[in-house]
Amino acid sequence: MVRMTVATTAAACGRVRERRLALGAVLLTVCLWASAFAGIRYAGRQLAPGPLALVRLVVASLALGALMAARRERLVDRPGWLGLAVCGVMWFGAYNVLLNAAERTVDAGTASLLVNVGPVFIALLAGVVLREGVGRLLLAGCAVSFAGVALIALGSERHGVSVGWGAALCVLAAAAYAIGVVSQKPALSHGSPLAVTWMACMVGAVCCLPFGPSLVSEVARARPATLLWAVYLGLVPTATGFSTWAYALKRTDAGRLGASTYLVPPVAVLIAWIALGETPPLLALPGGALCLAGVALARWRPAGSRPPAVSGGPAATRSSPPTPIPPPTSSQPPTPTPPPTSCQPPTPTLPPTPSPPPTRIPAPTTVDPAPGPRC
Repeated sequence: MVRMTVATTAAACGRVRERRLALGAVLLTVCLWASAFAGIRYAGRQLAPGPLALVRLVVASLALGALMAARRERLVDRPGWLGLAVCGVMWFGAYNVLLNAAERTVDAGTASLLVNVGPVFIALLAGVVLREGVGRLLLAGCAVSFAGVALIALGSERHGVSVGWGAALCVLAAAAYAIGVVSQKPALSHGSPLAVTWMACMVGAVCCLPFGPSLVSEVARARPATLLWAVYLGLVPTATGFSTWAYALKRTDAGRLGASTYLVPPVAVLIAWIALGETPPLLALPGGALCLAGVALARWRPAGSRPPAVSGGPAATRSSPPTPIPPPTSSQPPTPTPPPTSCQPPTPTLPPTPSPPPTRIPAPTTVDPAPGPRC
């Protein structure tokens, strides 16, 4: 019973620790992806959408490939290839090209706001395709967070972005992103997060290979700062960010994890203000607060399943010990007389104490069952 209690406590502590690590991975991913909007905005001044996506994915593939070799990770099993291919084409390929094109006419903060309609698509697709269900808390959290996104967008709207071509590209990028997230979830059952991220990144890089000739000519004319931002996009938001996202996605529902990306717009607006000199609007503050409240509501889980499981284990173990104890006591009365006669030959052979056994055996009745089975 003590061992069962210790094992149950250790398992509960392990689940809590795993949830905390997943939450930490989500928060790190949010910060890294938020910085990508400013990086795309700066590097996109001299690099076209396709070449910028290609150099970003090539750098990320090399970094992840080196990490794969150092850790000797296995490749994703064949059953996960379909979801991995869809994730690579839609998320790593189409999403990057569409977002790069959108940020040529949309500032970094507004682009991050518009792309965050993606979690709504993720919640719906995950509920239907992955059968994760769309609960009331998830819908309420998405609604509250989307209200915060809309409030930020209202305050940061410039130059008619809400009805422009750049806004349409942002919505298309959000749709591609949602399809990639939902298709990545089953692939993680057949490989590690690192292997899934690396192979999906390779698929996206292959899809962007037609932009190779343009990349060569544009890199020759680009400034060093532009190339540094492009390398940064491959190493930090892509290689590191997508790995931490895959780690969290393997341990969290896709719908709840998608709602966590509502944290990206406030952080992206802040980074764009620091790096690019874009002043955040006043409405970004209450909008960011709504985003945080919506994420907390979408991720909140009422405790219900743990107590019965834990209480059921000890209850079963407590009911089992008393049951084996009565049978030996009830079977003792018929068996005390035969064992002493049949067991007396072995007792004199014991050299240490031949005389105490005959005195101890008749007095207590509880010691008789032990020599009984041996005879």
